Amino acid sequence: MSDRGKVSFRGFHSAERGGLRRGGFRRRFGVAVLAACLLAGARSAAAQTEAERIRQLEQQVEELRQQVEALKAAKPAASEGTTPQATTPASAPDAAELARRLDLLAQEIEQLRLGESAATAERPERGFGPAASKVYRQPQGLSIGGYGEVLYQKFDDRRDDGTASRTTDEIDMLRSVVYVGYKFDDRWLFNSELEFEHGGDETGIEFAYLDYLWRPELGVRFGHLLLPMGFLNELHEPTVFLGANRPLTERVIIPSTWHENGAGIFGDLGPVSYRSYLVNGFDATGFTAGGLRDGRQGGAEAKAEDFAWVTRLESTPVEGLRLAGSAYLGKAGQGLQADGRNVGVSTHIYEAHAEWRGRGFELRALAARADLGDVARLNSALELTGNSSVGEELRGHYLQAGYDVLSQHGDGQMKLVPFVRWEQLNTQHRVPQGFTANPANDREVLTYGLSWMPRPQLVIKADFQDFDNDAGSGVDQFNLGVGYVF
Repeated sequence: MSDRGKVSFRGFHSAERGGLRRGGFRRRFGVAVLAACLLAGARSAAAQTEAERIRQLEQQVEELRQQVEALKAAKPAASEGTTPQATTPASAPDAAELARRLDLLAQEIEQLRLGESAATAERPERGFGPAASKVYRQPQGLSIGGYGEVLYQKFDDRRDDGTASRTTDEIDMLRSVVYVGYKFDDRWLFNSELEFEHGGDETGIEFAYLDYLWRPELGVRFGHLLLPMGFLNELHEPTVFLGANRPLTERVIIPSTWHENGAGIFGDLGPVSYRSYLVNGFDATGFTAGGLRDGRQGGAEAKAEDFAWVTRLESTPVEGLRLAGSAYLGKAGQGLQADGRNVGVSTHIYEAHAEWRGRGFELRALAARADLGDVARLNSALELTGNSSVGEELRGHYLQAGYDVLSQHGDGQMKLVPFVRWEQLNTQHRVPQGFTANPANDREVLTYGLSWMPRPQLVIKADFQDFDNDAGSGVDQFNLGVGYVF
């Protein structure tokens, strides 16, 4: 899920470019595929047939409905001061709990009747992508999922100013991912992601957490968490976003994919859902003029001198329309000192986004802003001078539109979506006094292309990206991507 090194062009900081692995395709992702097959086979051998499971679930639904009816009958009788014919034991679940169980059973029956693959491809849950959220649809036991992406990038021979770009075309087994989850009961579950990047040159755990599902209104989550910001930090499987490359705003300002250690709460409060976590903060020694991306700690022996609070609110006021926003408030100094004093580096990130889907259209808009404190002292500690300053203020936004030309034809299994995305960002929108901004970091990107999904679980993407910046050093590129989820 981390897309470190995914896009290369002039003006993007060297650490990002250094993440690209030349001579990829070492095929170590075969280990992940083999592991998924073995685990799925073990689960299949022990499972009941779908027909048998459906009959059992329908019987449980009927029993729960009878309990609900008994509770409804008992309440009027109690209010009239009479003794009801059927009483409910004090230890019996209340109506809200019974309704929750009915909903879980109904979801499982629907999943079995439609087929798990269809559910996997279409239904994100609890803030996670369709494959990552499979464990929530399990009645109990093991859940296996995953996704992968291959990306080819062909760069223009010339920069916008006419000079040679000296950029080498690349093809990369960008990532192969295996999700492993386990549902202990209808309250407790574990979910995790193991990722192989750049043909297996890099491996890591992107999330690994425990959930306690107390009520729809309140659950508790702790472990290694994805931060709930933007469109793509949680929902980034290749079938759920347009374009072979993720938008830059969601990679250098938010910055996706972003995961840290922490704990928090989540739930649905009527029309609004929320997620709120306390996590370890950034490490400011990784901040650069190109953005916040290398300040992520990723859970590996993370420095915990400074923490941060992140919260997201989301609403669907009408069918097809999603409105959301999030805020991240914390510090990133992690004990760093300059001139004998601690450098706090307060780090505040705010973003808002909206999406509308309907009648074949997919429309998205997002705006993000980051404000940093103590940047002059941070520059001193990192020995940054001139136009290499970390930005005191970073800004970015984009608009995106796509239309499925096959939406009025066929059974909905196949999609063909031409799309366009316009994006502006500046990672040095403001710098401390005594420093200058590098005009190459004030960027505009126009992306247009096609996304073809022969099946809901498969996607082939082709697009062209026109990169412009105030230094005239933009390098345009063509991208071809193939992705899958299961």
